[in-house]
Amino acid sequence: MADRLTIFDTTLRDGEQSPGISLDVAEKLEIAEQLARLGVDYVEAGFPVASQGDFEAVETIAKEVGTRGDGSPVIAGLSRTHLADVDRCWEALRHADRARIHVFISTSPNHMEHMLRMTPEQVVAETRSGVARAREHTGDVEFSPQDATRTPLDFMMEVLQAAVDAGATTLNIPDTVGYGIPWDFGALIQYVRRGIAGDFVISTHCHNDLGLATANSLAGVQAGARQVEVCVNGIGERAGNAALEEVVMAVNTRPDQFPGVEVGVRTEELARTSRLVSRLTGYPVQFNKAVVGRNAFAHESGIHQHGVLADTSTYEIIEASSVGQQGAQIVLGKHSGRHAFRDTLQKMGLSVEGDALNAAFTRFKELADRKVQITEADLEAIVAEEIGGVGTEPAFTLEALEVTGGTVGVPRARVVLVRDGDKLEASCDGDGMIDAACAAIKAASGIEATLTDFNVSSVTGGIDALGDVVVQVDCDGVKVSGRGVSTDVVEASARAFLNATNKIVGVRATKDRRKPIDQVTP
Repeated sequence: MADRLTIFDTTLRDGEQSPGISLDVAEKLEIAEQLARLGVDYVEAGFPVASQGDFEAVETIAKEVGTRGDGSPVIAGLSRTHLADVDRCWEALRHADRARIHVFISTSPNHMEHMLRMTPEQVVAETRSGVARAREHTGDVEFSPQDATRTPLDFMMEVLQAAVDAGATTLNIPDTVGYGIPWDFGALIQYVRRGIAGDFVISTHCHNDLGLATANSLAGVQAGARQVEVCVNGIGERAGNAALEEVVMAVNTRPDQFPGVEVGVRTEELARTSRLVSRLTGYPVQFNKAVVGRNAFAHESGIHQHGVLADTSTYEIIEASSVGQQGAQIVLGKHSGRHAFRDTLQKMGLSVEGDALNAAFTRFKELADRKVQITEADLEAIVAEEIGGVGTEPAFTLEALEVTGGTVGVPRARVVLVRDGDKLEASCDGDGMIDAACAAIKAASGIEATLTDFNVSSVTGGIDALGDVVVQVDCDGVKVSGRGVSTDVVEASARAFLNATNKIVGVRATKDRRKPIDQVTP
């Protein structure tokens, strides 16, 4: 029989303790709903005694997410060993079909001296009392000796045994300050598993102060832990917690290292969960973040690009679609090779061979040394000189832009474009003045482009600084960038969007010239 690895998600409790994150009840509920869709086993919804807001969040999640029968995750709440804390935690959890009280107390000499001001004997007594009280409320009780990795081993074992004797069903070993090293932490888990008498599940809770949270968690699993406490995107106190997506995919990807261990998470929801947590917490996901980062399946090196174009398994050990990502993303830059360059041109509908390909590739390399990333429109411009593409004259020019906005009324923009001497005018509302301006340009030009990325920076210093706006847009799979500069950031944004629109027109014209005459778009 396979071993089930329990995924205990603490994004809403330890994750929310990240500096600067403060989720309201509605936001916590939205994340909890997505965690349920992801298929985690436990959702630690909060620390009910910490504040009235946290209590309400735990209570709401228990009622809304924890009452859906076998398909819903177990809802957990954190509590100190104080009896009043335990009772308050249960009051918030009691509506859930299945609930866990997670009781903790510090056990390291440092914490006992400076925080608790308690003797070891008092800590053991508090452990027994708190766990026993929690067991009166529910049969699912977890106990954590906080700062376990800096606790003398004999004393920690005494506390853990007292917790099991009092009714704890899960023993969590928290590396609270990220002090653990994988081989040492794995040995600790194995020692606890063998040395404590009773029926319990052993768990890990690892922090990332030394960048080892995921590695320590996996060492724990290999040593016999069958629960891991994790956070989406690895958020949490200080440097964060073990990342849910990393632990899950490591176990799934390396069954040779974790034989028989199974995880019930629906991995295709990982990227969506990551994006939701990032949006609601305001914590961006680093580009090179494992599994869910935007570069996790992107390749710029020519050797790597050649490999993934032949077979994605050459450089991708995870099937991108299995985590909700797109695989084999070719990013053209100064490290790219001729193979990826030619393949990208072919996908654009541009057939370039021989001397023209060599000349275009040389020009591409020159441009790549000056630009971080090369778009399809950049490639089209390079190739145009070699095979007689479109000229540099823009299809549309901006004659007038008028915008209104503020705190009263709906933002609105009016634009006048000129094409072949004809004036094209449109007015549109938007979420803001920039959104309204872009919508008006789309309406006037008839080019339905979707804004996918927006960046604004200052060209110079001071209050009269020029705003430099760079956008990326997508139109029926054609991705281009545009740039605009103005002392008015709204105007700069409109000019950048129009610049991208003109590039789309150019790319379409080039593609149409490569088609049989009966396939050319009217």
